[in-house]
Amino acid sequence: MDVYENLKRDGYKIPQMLEAKGLYLPVNQTGNLVYLSGQGSIENGVNLAGRVGVDVTLEEAQHAAEVCMLNTLAALENYLGDLNRIKKVIKILAFVAGADDFTQQAKVVNAASQVLISAFGENGKHARSAIGTNNLPLGLTVEIESIFEVK
Repeated sequence: MDVYENLKRDGYKIPQMLEAKGLYLPVNQTGNLVYLSGQGSIENGVNLAGRVGVDVTLEEAQHAAEVCMLNTLAALENYLGDLNRIKKVIKILAFVAGADDFTQQAKVVNAASQVLISAFGENGKHARSAIGTNNLPLGLTVEIESIFEVK
């Protein structure tokens, strides 16, 4: 199973890695676990911003979550050199900016989970939390941090 072929098959393209927006490491490894700092919904230099249920639709937020996960893969590829070194996706923690009464964070984050399952098959299935918030850095709609096991 080649991760790049899987992504191509399902129409996903890995973007350029995002630059860190603060004093942190985008990727940090200990042993065989790789931790990724939050990857935001930034696509081709454009901030996908706004709150779901206020000025962003559910579908737009799902696209933003997908973009976050593709940005995650870009950071991993930059760090590891080859995404086929990923053994298993362990966990993702997603933050979704939404209206006070928005409760469909899980539906938003499903789009990010789908990217991982498409890329890594059974090894892409992961533990997950989807948290609602009123605001994210840069006004972004979604931010996702993650943990991967490497070979």
